Amino acid sequence: MKIAIYDTYDAMSAAAAELVAQQLAEKPASVLCFPSGDSPTGMLNYIVQWANDGQIDLSQSHFIALDEWVGMDENDEGSCSYYFKHHFFSKLNKPFKSITMFNAKADNLDAECERVNTFISSKGGLDIMMVGIGMNGHLGLNEPGTPVNLYAHHSALDPVTVQVGQKYFNKETALTEGITLGLQHLAEARKAVLIASGTKKADIIHESLQGTVTTEVPASILQTLSNAFILLDQDAASGLEHGS
Repeated sequence: MKIAIYDTYDAMSAAAAELVAQQLAEKPASVLCFPSGDSPTGMLNYIVQWANDGQIDLSQSHFIALDEWVGMDENDEGSCSYYFKHHFFSKLNKPFKSITMFNAKADNLDAECERVNTFISSKGGLDIMMVGIGMNGHLGLNEPGTPVNLYAHHSALDPVTVQVGQKYFNKETALTEGITLGLQHLAEARKAVLIASGTKKADIIHESLQGTVTTEVPASILQTLSNAFILLDQDAASGLEHGS
């Protein structure tokens, strides 16, 4: 686990985008997994800018979405698919070679998980798996108590996730289950990248990176991963003990 702390959210976002740019320079056909939500927006804006300026080339790379609310698709404002469609894909002048999203409305969610697992495996695994962190320490929708050896799976949402997730919707929305890449994917990715910003994340960052490694705090697995890169702004890192 390597921790880097940046003065601002923008500087952190640029650093995260630079990791992606370096990966694409080394391997144009990289398999990239990004999260949706507040944390990655700055990074994605840099990627759009650099791709449209010709500084990076996404046309040979493969995009994998991290997760989705079960029962939603790109037509549901607040869904992960909606976010990527309107805030990322639509801004790119040249698309990815392929885009893999969870069909969270599938009749058989187990089969849907296996479809995504098989695709990732067929491409030789994830080159970058980027995640944010939930207020309960979840990564993707790997909720507290999730076994670390799972690949893609679906499961009930933690009450904290249900509560915090309301911020993505214009009205109270029933959130019951999530479908997500697993912590085993994170462990096997060539680069496992966590990005976090803001003082509201300071406590869970401290607990995850300097507390006990436990499945009750899924992000604590990062302490055990040599492939993990932790990118924080000063606010998110404000709870870390000196010298970390």
